[in-house]
Amino acid sequence: MPALIDFILAGQRVEKHAPWPRAVATPRTWSFAIEQLVEGHWSLLGLWGEPITVHMALLDENAKDIGVVSLECRDGRYPSVGRLHAPALRLERAAADLFGLLPQGAPDTRPWLDHGHWGVSYPLATRVRTSAPTASPYPFLPTEGESLHQIPVGPVHAGIIEPGHFRFTASGETVVRLEERLGYTHKGIEGLMAGSDIDRAGKLAGRISGDSTVAYSLAFARAVEAALGIQVPSRAVWLRALMAELERLANHLGDIGAICNDAAFAIMHAHCGVLRERVLRASDAAFGHRLVRDLIVPGGVASELGEEGARAVRSVIAEIRQRFPHLIELYDNTASLQDRTVGTGRLNVQLARQYAAGGYVGRASGRDFDARRSPGYSPYDELNFEIAVLKEGDVNARVWIRIREVEQSLSLIEQILERLPGGPIRVDLAAADGPREGMALVEGFRGDILAWLRIGKGGLVERCHLRDPSWFQWPLLEAAIEGNIVADFPLCNKSFNCSYSGHDL
Repeated sequence: MPALIDFILAGQRVEKHAPWPRAVATPRTWSFAIEQLVEGHWSLLGLWGEPITVHMALLDENAKDIGVVSLECRDGRYPSVGRLHAPALRLERAAADLFGLLPQGAPDTRPWLDHGHWGVSYPLATRVRTSAPTASPYPFLPTEGESLHQIPVGPVHAGIIEPGHFRFTASGETVVRLEERLGYTHKGIEGLMAGSDIDRAGKLAGRISGDSTVAYSLAFARAVEAALGIQVPSRAVWLRALMAELERLANHLGDIGAICNDAAFAIMHAHCGVLRERVLRASDAAFGHRLVRDLIVPGGVASELGEEGARAVRSVIAEIRQRFPHLIELYDNTASLQDRTVGTGRLNVQLARQYAAGGYVGRASGRDFDARRSPGYSPYDELNFEIAVLKEGDVNARVWIRIREVEQSLSLIEQILERLPGGPIRVDLAAADGPREGMALVEGFRGDILAWLRIGKGGLVERCHLRDPSWFQWPLLEAAIEGNIVADFPLCNKSFNCSYSGHDL
């Protein structure tokens, strides 16, 4: 069986910025790539379109290789990946909405991002669909059986969470099927990026999902740097890792508390909320922004870390190290809480692997993958950290993965502060001498974030695609809730904590 890198380089090579090669596929080699996905030799990292081209990013976990296969489809049609490999289905539906690219043989051709309000002309497409979209009711998949009833939830929810529709089919209190309808927060980010200069496109990247602004900015910046062949100063690389770990720490603390709150254990929510707030304030003191937005830029970082900021970070790390173990003991020794989380919302190992589930969702179900380690990027190759993996796949396992990642982030932040090199924090961007492509894969708190872009003459972004880990996690939530009671859905949902905004682009 050929390694992915050999398969890519055997094709018509377009451009290569190590280790991200891209090749133009023929229909035959496109089908061969699909076969490798079906057989589990490779994993799907992303699928996106352009007016006459569809791209597929692939991962060979054994060889630690990543590459992109592109197929020209001048008639707007291409062999469906989702026909045989289900993780591609929603990506194909999104590409059809945005570009009018029609996957042939796909079992599900319903609109995804388009809710019937875009009209006949699609905003990014150069062609018109054979049938105009309508605002008719969305055709949810049918479920047959005795004594079944449906429970529609959303798209507008209580509180301030983003919109999403969840259609439950239940037998009594037991969920038989959950089907999601998302796309309500579609912002047209990729369309806004096209033709933008790198600075504006970078700001847009940082706003795709507000809780992952550091991770998205890092992915975008690394993709630009790969395209332009830029070497980032060492101090900037380490400051980026510090920002990323502070973001990971704040989000995991918030999630642990929120999951417990959905199990009616508000004291954990309160205490974890306090620690999360401490991290946000330390980030503000260190870098001038609570979420560290717009501070990772192509070429480096836009803010220096001073002594006062470093002291604020060290102080919050010491506070969490003192208080967090007591909270974990409380979580682990509260029988009523364990009764709600242990065994609830199980995601089996096979599905997690098939969907290449990233982050705590994948690692709680046996998928040992973290982009910081493999394929890896600096400075994590010089830092000591462990990747926690469990196989139970339930809410409790997803909590424990977060707990272990909190512990690892505390250690990583201490190592970074101890070993932070001196020197400049930013270099100027080189001028593009023609179309240049770059790609990056970074680890956000939810999992791996993919960034692919093409920069044209004049330094303008011709095309940029950013893929949130939630694309592959939302469908798994549907599987995890089956067989559970309706009342446990908020708990399962929070344990996944998929991004609406990051998914909807």
